[in-house]
Amino acid sequence: MIELSRTQDEEVGDGTTSVIVLAGEMLHVAEEFIDKNYHPTVICRAYNKALEDAVAVLDKIAMPIDTNDRATMLGLVKSCIGTKFTSQFGDLIAYKKGENQTNAELVKEEDWEVLLKMEEEYIENLCMQILKFKPDLVITEKGLSDLACHYLSKAGVSAIRRLRKTDNNRIAKACGAVIVNRPDELQESDVGTGAGLFEVKKIGDEFFAFIVDCKDPKACTVLLRGASKDLLNEVERNLQDAMSVARNIIKNPKLVPGGGATELTVSATLKQKSSSIEGIEKWPYEAAAIAFEAIPRTLAQNCGINVIRTMTALQGKHANGENAWIGIDGNTGAISDMKERKIWDAYNVKAQTFKTAIEAACMLLRIDDIVSGIKKKQAPGSGQTPSKPQIETEADADSEQILPD
Repeated sequence: MIELSRTQDEEVGDGTTSVIVLAGEMLHVAEEFIDKNYHPTVICRAYNKALEDAVAVLDKIAMPIDTNDRATMLGLVKSCIGTKFTSQFGDLIAYKKGENQTNAELVKEEDWEVLLKMEEEYIENLCMQILKFKPDLVITEKGLSDLACHYLSKAGVSAIRRLRKTDNNRIAKACGAVIVNRPDELQESDVGTGAGLFEVKKIGDEFFAFIVDCKDPKACTVLLRGASKDLLNEVERNLQDAMSVARNIIKNPKLVPGGGATELTVSATLKQKSSSIEGIEKWPYEAAAIAFEAIPRTLAQNCGINVIRTMTALQGKHANGENAWIGIDGNTGAISDMKERKIWDAYNVKAQTFKTAIEAACMLLRIDDIVSGIKKKQAPGSGQTPSKPQIETEADADSEQILPD
């Protein structure tokens, strides 16, 4: 069951609690049929049929959305994660001073001056190859000597050294630059001209370099700040949910009502269809329809309102598959129109929740028994005498208890 939540998080990034609640309810309603000696395959067949019809209902009530409308997308993200989150967009690179070491063995005293002169000429040549393109900022993944810093700063060029490769790739995408391994390979087209502003800010006790106002950036860094470590972790989780919701909407730009309205509509529709199903699959199918009501019932419980009265009122409004957008406001517990309150869910999240929960319930129902291969250790000196082999008779074979416990 824990794996269900992890799978849901990896696939769509939301609905991790709903999938556990729904899968548990599916197993709970199946217990009655198992006690009545229904075969698990019959129950699973009815559940799979209910899943197909539930996804069909989602397609019917889903509302398309324009992904290019920034205001609508932002409102959707805020409503889906349900919690406040803080984000600042821009490139953020953190760097700290490192050490540079070189070992050389000198035989003569004059060699030291020659070595220094060679190093100075070599570094000056490298810097001149870079400066001929008149850059404002130079970034390198390797070290930068004090002499190189001198030449660059003399020309009014800022430099950042010992950058992580992943950060360097991100900066290149943000400002349109090309990473070059050798200065003599530099071309005019390799210089990134998309960055608008480079500045260094002190936040707390650390200095941070910002590359912002980029033109058509292909990458960015989000800076999260919090008063405590726990709060910062919560903000990071909220941001992950927000990005997952935005990704889901871009992949499949459809919305379904939140607040338990989707599950109530699915439940009411499946109850109507159960009357047309023939055979013993009818009862597990109807039980699956009732199981979908676990989500709005849990929402009502969390709001602290009268669960029975609220569920009865909601079932009455959804009785004929109508009023698909009527659900529960999670803050007040009032029955309201989800479209007016702007309480939405992504289509992908709901569909994945239904699929994961029902498929997992079917998988668990198919397990007949669990065989344990652990042998209990006997206390020393308490060895039993080997018993004589027992011959199975025809009467034993006909009995129900063929396998020993």
